[in-house]
Amino acid sequence: MTVKGSAAALRRVMRSVGAFTTPAPSWKSECLFIKASGSGPAPSPSHQPRDNQQRDHLRRLIEAGIALSSERDHKVLIEKILLEAKSLANADGGTLYLGDQEKRLHFAIVRNDTLDIALGGTTGKPIPFPPLNIIDPVTGEPNFNNVCTAAVVDRRTINIPDAYKAEDYDFSGTKKFDETTGYRSKSFLTIPLRNHKDEVIGVLQLINARDDGNIVIPFDFELQQIIEALASQAAIAIDNQELIASQRRMLDSLIKLLAGAIDAKSPYTSGHCDRVPEMAQMLAREARACSWGPFADFTMTDEEIYEFELASWLHDCGKITSPEYVVDKATKLETIYNRIHEIRTRFEILWRDAEIDCLRKIIDGGDRETLTAEMERKRAQLQDDFAFVAQTNIGGEFMDQENVDRLYVIAETEWTRNFDDRLGLSRGEEDRLKDIPPAPTPNVEKLLADRPEHVIPWGNRKPPVRKDDPQNHWGFDMEIPDNTYNFGELHNLSIRRGTLTEEERFKINEHIVQTIIMLDSLPLPRQLRRMPEIAGNHHEKMDGTGYPRRLPPEKLSIPARVMAIADIFEALTAADRPYKTPKTLSQAIDILSKMVLDSHIDGDLFDLFLTSGVYREYGETHLRPEQVDEVDISRYVGLRPKVNAAE
Repeated sequence: MTVKGSAAALRRVMRSVGAFTTPAPSWKSECLFIKASGSGPAPSPSHQPRDNQQRDHLRRLIEAGIALSSERDHKVLIEKILLEAKSLANADGGTLYLGDQEKRLHFAIVRNDTLDIALGGTTGKPIPFPPLNIIDPVTGEPNFNNVCTAAVVDRRTINIPDAYKAEDYDFSGTKKFDETTGYRSKSFLTIPLRNHKDEVIGVLQLINARDDGNIVIPFDFELQQIIEALASQAAIAIDNQELIASQRRMLDSLIKLLAGAIDAKSPYTSGHCDRVPEMAQMLAREARACSWGPFADFTMTDEEIYEFELASWLHDCGKITSPEYVVDKATKLETIYNRIHEIRTRFEILWRDAEIDCLRKIIDGGDRETLTAEMERKRAQLQDDFAFVAQTNIGGEFMDQENVDRLYVIAETEWTRNFDDRLGLSRGEEDRLKDIPPAPTPNVEKLLADRPEHVIPWGNRKPPVRKDDPQNHWGFDMEIPDNTYNFGELHNLSIRRGTLTEEERFKINEHIVQTIIMLDSLPLPRQLRRMPEIAGNHHEKMDGTGYPRRLPPEKLSIPARVMAIADIFEALTAADRPYKTPKTLSQAIDILSKMVLDSHIDGDLFDLFLTSGVYREYGETHLRPEQVDEVDISRYVGLRPKVNAAE
């Protein structure tokens, strides 16, 4: 039955009992006029009790429709449908079946008052009965033997006064059940549930209608129409709920797909987008459960919890724009490949040139022993210099000024290029070199150099992150380097700590800018409007020096503060990052405690992180056994910054 059809059926029933004035209003009318006493011809006294009962049924039908349309919990919804139908028909029992894509009917909820049976729905009790096959699995023909499957196949209501006298359907299972329990299944009302597309999505079956004296009677035809109208509303409510649920499942899957793709981009962050949401949700759950202290008044609705879950999954979605060779940059000279090999080739040329120079001088009459010794000295110096450059390239230790100075001395060594360096270039390289005249060959060049073509300008792709940028609509407040990249060899090798240049560090930090821009561009529904704030603020600090917006603590929500702790703790303890040794629990907690003292993370949440045991619960699930050591949390609980950030 379509929505229009069910509406028409309900209108006919309501008109039959005088619910409408004459003429009946259009079904699209916003007002439903119930006949008042004294208006129009009054029903005869003999009909008044029945008319009152029908009006009561209609009132309850309307109330049920309103209740069904507003229910969000699936189990509660199907329970309301069955119980209201039972109540309207004064039925002793009932079952609600839901169909699947394999053309089967599954028991969703079962109730029987006499036998005190309550299965499925909100009871949490499983239903042990197997599903009913709408199509016979052996013959492939429609199953007309079972009354429920027949109602689906025929797409019609089946009203049976007495199952024991029915000849068209197989009630042998029902009779066997009765023999076992002493029950007497008699009258059956079986109604297919049809959605707005006129598809049958389930079956509502009521058993044993009763009169006022509790005597089992057949289901009244007029009452059947009321139950059919309820069933139509129920089908639409179930279908709408399933549609919302399926959209939610699809959204969840797409979000996790994106998070998985980000993790898969880099072995250095593998699993990060999986583990951070889990830990964040654990800590948020503990904050909600607090009935004392700073989180006593902190609550989250079901919608807010879901919003937080999605935001936690998407907290690094901007990394999909981060170049892999920047995120994975393990050495200072690394871009798409490690350019130390190119520099080693130059050293190889100098090694060969030292030998050629030696041999030429010997041929010219020079002293072999003296010249050979000089060659070996040069080669030894080349070996030592390359070893220094190669070690510098790793970036494992802080590079002091003395080492930077030595690097620049080595860079002054000259070698001769004999081939045209403008051949085989990409279009982008040619564009960057178009204003630089080519040097004729052979050309003497420096061993290490910062050349103009190493600098990649922003062009028209400069992100609007400066506070005064008119294109900055998100409140970003970041410093931005002059160029997108600088691949200069000296520029990279002289990095003091780590392997990233200023430009590359900005490019990595820019992921959170892109996260906010991406999420803010989505047409998020009202209940998900805070996702950009929750996902985008986990790099902010409690002293207002974080990025990308330098937000003060009063503008950082508790969910955003939770995300910050989860993000840092996961990064410290992750064992699948090949560039670092994972921290133990005690080491990670000690680092977090210093961040509390430095006003970087929330001290109250850090206390809860410790006292609730979230750190250990997470560690026992995700860390290696050797990382899960003892932590004396009494050393850290209650730590606070010595100087207030506002001062």
